Amino acid sequence: MSLRAIYATDSAKGWQPWGAFVPFLGIAFVAMTVASLTAALQHIRLVDASENPVGLLGFAAFLLLPFAALGLVVFTWVSIVERRPLATIGLIGSHRTRTFLLGHLTGVAMVTAIVAGIWAAGCLTAGAVGPAFRSPAGLSGIAILPACFAVQSSVEEILFRGWMLSAIATKFGVIIAVVVSSLAFTLMHFDPATSRLFVVNVFLFAVFACYWSITTGNIWGVMGWHAGWNWLMATGFELRVTGLDAHMPALIVKLVPRGPDYLTGGTQGPEGSIMCSLVLTGTIIFLFCAQDGEADAR
Repeated sequence: MSLRAIYATDSAKGWQPWGAFVPFLGIAFVAMTVASLTAALQHIRLVDASENPVGLLGFAAFLLLPFAALGLVVFTWVSIVERRPLATIGLIGSHRTRTFLLGHLTGVAMVTAIVAGIWAAGCLTAGAVGPAFRSPAGLSGIAILPACFAVQSSVEEILFRGWMLSAIATKFGVIIAVVVSSLAFTLMHFDPATSRLFVVNVFLFAVFACYWSITTGNIWGVMGWHAGWNWLMATGFELRVTGLDAHMPALIVKLVPRGPDYLTGGTQGPEGSIMCSLVLTGTIIFLFCAQDGEADAR
């Protein structure tokens, strides 16, 4: 793949950093906002010492405040420093709400497929069906979280698949942009205590998001996909999402993991499972073939 603009082709009228500097700048953005505000939330005990949100208020604050600040930093950088339209970072295209919602449904479907695969392997035991519907407080919390996850997930997509991917692609080409931005995304989610399989799955998650964005020419769908993935993972089955426990009654069915970590995902939840690896790998291959097919047609 050659050097090219992934989204809109409008030229930047300000200063664009050298391509190799872009991932380090992105990590600095995260440190300035997410890391510092998470520490502030720890200080007021909305997040515990292990960076796990405390209660619904803590979970909502953890998803909204740090990531809203990160989004503001990215928008300010793009608009004032680089002076390029937001369309150049993937915020382009018609039917944006519909595209976001279709992406959301795709995320829900993929999570369902992963969880169903783990259950079919005999590594999840079903408990109560829909316990959230017998808990008004729990159901209210579940209803609030889609908006919170929409902010958190959308900002991550704007940073990594919007700004970072496009900035590196114009300097070094799309393949390098996919690899480098995916490594940066993986580093942001890295914890030495997590399994190697979880780290691999985070990288695959990022590569899938990159190829979806490249194939569609915008990030609206992948923003919705990421939000739907996180929301159902956190609320659908009383399982962990990226190691975090939402402490919500299950919206669909309570599932209890049993069996080896490579199947259940261990403390990271289904995102640390080999089933997640298989689903993401399959969809990456599909998108890669679709993207190459479109290129051949042109």
